[in-house]
Amino acid sequence: MASITTFKRTAAAFLIAGTTAVAGPAMAQDVTLRVTLQLPLKAHLGQNIVLFKEEVEKLSDGEIAVEIYDSAQLYKDSEVPEAVGSGQIEMGVASLTRYVGEIPAVDVFYLPFVFNTEEKVRAAVAPDSPVRRLIDEAIAETGSKVLWWQAYGSVVLLSNGEPLATPDLMKGKKARVFGKTLGQWVQTVGGVPTLISGSEQFLAYQRGTVDIGMTGISGVQSRSLWDVMDTVTKVDVADIEFIVVINQNFWEGLTEQQQLWINEAAVRAEDDVRNRMSEIEAKAYADSVENGMTVYELSDSDLEAWKTASQPVIDEWLKGAGDLGQQVYDAATQN
Repeated sequence: MASITTFKRTAAAFLIAGTTAVAGPAMAQDVTLRVTLQLPLKAHLGQNIVLFKEEVEKLSDGEIAVEIYDSAQLYKDSEVPEAVGSGQIEMGVASLTRYVGEIPAVDVFYLPFVFNTEEKVRAAVAPDSPVRRLIDEAIAETGSKVLWWQAYGSVVLLSNGEPLATPDLMKGKKARVFGKTLGQWVQTVGGVPTLISGSEQFLAYQRGTVDIGMTGISGVQSRSLWDVMDTVTKVDVADIEFIVVINQNFWEGLTEQQQLWINEAAVRAEDDVRNRMSEIEAKAYADSVENGMTVYELSDSDLEAWKTASQPVIDEWLKGAGDLGQQVYDAATQN
């Protein structure tokens, strides 16, 4: 009997040959980059990949073609690091936390309230920052080169009936999480963490698999989560980052000029999504309210209650994140 891995690769090859992708005239090109994305194309990360596609095809005058496979057609978010690192596909978009198994330090971005302002986030994700450099170098050892980081915004909590104003309201409730450290955070404040991929959120909320949702506000918008949840608590507990990676061996097989084109397109794509993040989130909040959701902002006393309840997560994380974890934490909090 064929293994599950073999089946996945066969299915992926079938889809790649189909017509469901957003593709250019690949047959006529010298190089084709296939990109796997778990989010729908209409999501801002999907549109960011479209921008990259347009830029790289324009810069290369058609020498490089880009095919986009959105909505987890080929791989779930959790499968992207292995798929790209092993060369099953040339490029992929993954939540940064998907590398936590091999690189615990990546979850520095999910430590509670360490990155709760745009200024702190921008300082950490700048291409020349020590936080970014250390993480990119660690990911390179998995077989993937980081092309650019994609801003996804701050973590919000979703609920029905009432906001989650204080940690006490989390007690005993099942909450969707998308990473190890965020799961530990939910557990620390009294909730029950349940790991659910982004593409499976809607059904999980609809079926009552969990009581509480966790995502970025742009995810509420792109996935129409207002159809299954009615309240957003703007807790801003952590910063959600996605990364776009390319298989290292594939990259090294490109010409220097092709690498320059791809890098230039990547820089343009990264600048665009980062600079528009505030606008993207503001629009998503407005759309959420327009579609019947209530948005609750924490008071100062609410925030202090959350921070106090969350501190043990940071203490515990530092014990297990190794030297690299300590380095990125120190770099992130030095100011």
